Amino acid sequence: MNRVDVVYVLIIKEGKVLMVKNKKYMNWTLPGGGVEKGETLDEAALREVWEETGLKVNLGRLLVVNETFRQQENNHVLFFTFQGETEDREVAVQDTVGIMEAAWIDIAEANKEVPYYREGIEKLLQTSLSYTFQGVQS
Repeated sequence: MNRVDVVYVLIIKEGKVLMVKNKKYMNWTLPGGGVEKGETLDEAALREVWEETGLKVNLGRLLVVNETFRQQENNHVLFFTFQGETEDREVAVQDTVGIMEAAWIDIAEANKEVPYYREGIEKLLQTSLSYTFQGVQS
C-alpha cells in the first residue's frame, strides 16, 4: 500500500465549523488535503485551506491523528487535524476542480458529516498533540 499523508484544519467561528464539499467523494469535510512531496504538515495545511476556501489562517495545535486503509485506492492514509483561526469569514473557493463549495456549518451538522471524530468536534478542542518540524537533517 502507498502511504499518503492528509492534513485537515478545524476552524470554528461563532458556533459554526468551516467545511468544504469535495467533488471526488461527494462529501463534506474540514478543509484540507494531501501533503505534497517536500512539504511539511503545517505548510500543506495552510496551502490547502487557502486553495479550498480562499482564507488565510493561523495554524494552532495538532488536535488528532486518524488512520485508514483505502483498499480500493491501495492507500494507507494518515489524517492530521490541526486547529486554525481566521479573522475572515467570507469564503471563496480557489480549487474549483476539486471543491464544490465551502460553507460555515452548525457544529451539530458538522459532527454528522465527520463521524470519524467519535466524540465530536467540540471534544477535539479539549486536547492536543505535540507537532514539531525538526528541520532537515543530514
